[in-house]
Amino acid sequence: ELVLKVRIQNPNLRENDFIEIELDRQELTYQELLRVSCRELGVNPEHVQKIRKLPNTVLRKDKDVARLQDFQELELVLTVSDKNLLFRVPTLSERSGYNKKASELTY
Repeated sequence: ELVLKVRIQNPNLRENDFIEIELDRQELTYQELLRVSCRELGVNPEHVQKIRKLPNTVLRKDKDVARLQDFQELELVLTVSDKNLLFRVPTLSERSGYNKKASELTY
């Protein structure tokens, strides 16, 4: 697996943390990166204008994605100018790495 750090580009958010996503190294394509990133961040793929590798490189094709290395930082730049934000953050239980049994453990 390739582990990448992804966030939504939004300078207006006070907290704009990265999340880590995993991609199968056998499926390193632009479409797979877009699909997994959008699913994890709760974004509609139609609202993504571009994917930026920080600090200043736009990813455009499968070869760009194939060159990514573990823990590189990416941003989804949205086409949305609406202040209502056309995405929603998935609840903890909707996220792919969520473990319900682990969340019920008491210490």
